[in-house]
Amino acid sequence: MDSVQKAATGFSLDLGLLKEPLGFIRLLEWIFTIFAFATAGGYSGTTQFRVKCNDSTELQNVSTKFYYPFRLPTVPFQVPECNGSVSETYLQGDFSSSAEFYVCVGVFGFLFCTATLILYLGYQTVYRQTSRGPLIDLALTAVFAFLWLVSSSAWGKAVTDITWETSPTHLAQLCKANPCEPGQGPSLGRLNASVIFGFLNLILWAGNCWFIYKETEFHKEPNPPVEEGGAPGP
Repeated sequence: MDSVQKAATGFSLDLGLLKEPLGFIRLLEWIFTIFAFATAGGYSGTTQFRVKCNDSTELQNVSTKFYYPFRLPTVPFQVPECNGSVSETYLQGDFSSSAEFYVCVGVFGFLFCTATLILYLGYQTVYRQTSRGPLIDLALTAVFAFLWLVSSSAWGKAVTDITWETSPTHLAQLCKANPCEPGQGPSLGRLNASVIFGFLNLILWAGNCWFIYKETEFHKEPNPPVEEGGAPGP
């Protein structure tokens, strides 16, 4: 209870730090992190191809919807046969590990940014009065920069594969019993944007390490030595 009261009484909101690189870049990280995991985690798309029977000029549309976390083998679509029957086929490729890892990094990065912004703006004196705060901040920021590198690279490769596996041209080539033609493809702009946001986060978090490093005791100049034998002050 005492620690809670001390924390409450020690809170002093100061938005001036947002004008400094330390606070401004952290705010940008907070915004871009939201964009990163929101564009990936909230995605859903529809792909389509058309089946044509040899004795008919009509094309039958076949469409299926896929979404996060992109376990495509669990996504079925019904393919009508020319004899009147219907066969069930599934998309190929499970990209859930890359997608969930990327979103997980984004969510934890968002929570970390929220916590540090509260610390920067409300407990600035607590943050800077000891060397432990900046050191922990630097270490965790460097870890997140590395995680953004790994997750964004893996997610970028997954988006490339998802684009191919859901392409109407690719699906039309898989038709065996009846000739198929490509239909309307999915809009993958959000997924491509999520990859861009991932690498932008990598740049922001890696660059922010320098400004946090300047807050540590390793960058600050040591106190000048006191001259001995000097004349005492008045």
